[in-house]
Amino acid sequence: MKQKPIYVEINIASDIETLWEYTQNPHLHKEWDLRFSDITYLHRLPDEPQRFLYETRIGFGLKVSGTGESIGDIRPRSSERVSSLAFASDHPLSLIKEGRGYWKYIERDNGQTAFLTQYQYETARGLPGSWIDRFLFRPLLSWATAWSFDALRLWIEQNRHPKISFRFGFVYVFMCLVFSLYWFFQGFHDGCADAEIVRGALETGLGVLWLLPMRRKWLIHTGQSVFFCVTALLYSGGGFVISLGVLTIAAMILKPKLPSAWHTKRKREVK
Repeated sequence: MKQKPIYVEINIASDIETLWEYTQNPHLHKEWDLRFSDITYLHRLPDEPQRFLYETRIGFGLKVSGTGESIGDIRPRSSERVSSLAFASDHPLSLIKEGRGYWKYIERDNGQTAFLTQYQYETARGLPGSWIDRFLFRPLLSWATAWSFDALRLWIEQNRHPKISFRFGFVYVFMCLVFSLYWFFQGFHDGCADAEIVRGALETGLGVLWLLPMRRKWLIHTGQSVFFCVTALLYSGGGFVISLGVLTIAAMILKPKLPSAWHTKRKREVK
């Protein structure tokens, strides 16, 4: 079954020239795009596409490499630009065989520029590769594209370098993991008692929620902050609970500063 193309769109308070520079300059591009660790432009002759090499680190010292070519600065209208892209990889760890896509820039009257992409690719490894792509790789790649677009928005609009966003994101994920482990432990402890099975199930469910990406996660932050504060007031010796409450409030303050895939549009409107 053929997969739908990945589509991501975001509005950025920027003129089209600035956005073009941040996305077409390979030294700037690799700073904000999670999909690429390094991009190297090859020598280009006049009237030829811009060919390049790319690498993506996947952890444990491993990386995937590939090649691509782009044709930029296509102008269907005076307020629009389009950059087309083709890419391929024969790396043994790459799930992508080859693909094509484009970036489109649409300058609005309100001072914003709509920045959008759509791309599709063929997978390697036959049927196992297509199933891995369908249920794991493609959702992660779509999320990484959307998250990167919002990191770019914060860089341009608030001058917050993507490296800072990455570090904040790592800290926030660590906080969520701490909360999740706490509630898993509480759920296991209370669930062992027959009279507390329901309570244990609820606490375990809360531990699961801390691990999930959610649009309205601030509700969990608020509820947990209130719970820990009330618990600390009602019971003496609640130093650990107070620490968790302070950590929850810190996470609640940090969360709005992070890039989020929820800030992008990921379904194309049918006209």
